[in-house]
Amino acid sequence: MKLQDSWQIPAYEVKEFRPKTTKYAVCVFLINEGDKIKKQLARMAAQADLADIIIADGGSTDGSLSEDVLKSANVKALLTKKEPGKLGTQMRMAFAYCLEQGYEGVVVVDGNNKDDTSALPLFIQALDQGIDHIQGSRFIPGGKAINTPIERLVGLHLLHAPLVSLSAGRRYTDTTNGFRAYSKKLLTHDKMAVFRKVFKGYELHYYLAIRSANIGLKGKEVPVTREYPKNSPTPTKISPIKGNLGVLKVLFKAALHRYDPKS
Repeated sequence: MKLQDSWQIPAYEVKEFRPKTTKYAVCVFLINEGDKIKKQLARMAAQADLADIIIADGGSTDGSLSEDVLKSANVKALLTKKEPGKLGTQMRMAFAYCLEQGYEGVVVVDGNNKDDTSALPLFIQALDQGIDHIQGSRFIPGGKAINTPIERLVGLHLLHAPLVSLSAGRRYTDTTNGFRAYSKKLLTHDKMAVFRKVFKGYELHYYLAIRSANIGLKGKEVPVTREYPKNSPTPTKISPIKGNLGVLKVLFKAALHRYDPKS
């Protein structure tokens, strides 16, 4: 589809390895994930017939995204962000590329090898059913949370999920889980206004969950498994104090509808 001139899309570089072959894409967000992304892509390679694999890189410098690695994993394209910004910027980059390529929906997942991507067919099935916002959850029947740090469970169940659910008017059980999917309808809806520079960090994840419910788009949770490494540091790009405070600030702003488009 032709992208709208008013959309604020970050500058990025594209390397394509395969033509478009599927109705949906799965976008993997990462920066400097080393062996973790190599292991994840080795598992995802067999799923390329379900959804084209797109790597949305924030500017990795660790050599983990060599062409040999990507081609052997059946990756369709590598997108590399070329301007400031973090996850929200990567998301806008990936969504714009996928829409321009003609995909009808986009599954998103982190590239740190914590998520069991065997759940991908559940997201594809939900998109085929006309669901617009699909949230992966470890806390519904069939889902599993393995070695999750206790502080993350407490923050999720006592603050994050209740706040997002209250603001959305829709019950969510796992709002910190980045394994999700979005329909083309959601990404291009005028009342969503996804392509704005205000979405640079974690704002977009929270906003999409809340705003899509507020305007009546269809939502659903599907069971997923996320496994944290045992007896080793938690894989995260969020700094313990400053980073977590920033996430909380963004969460409250999203819950208070501060990111809603002006009518």
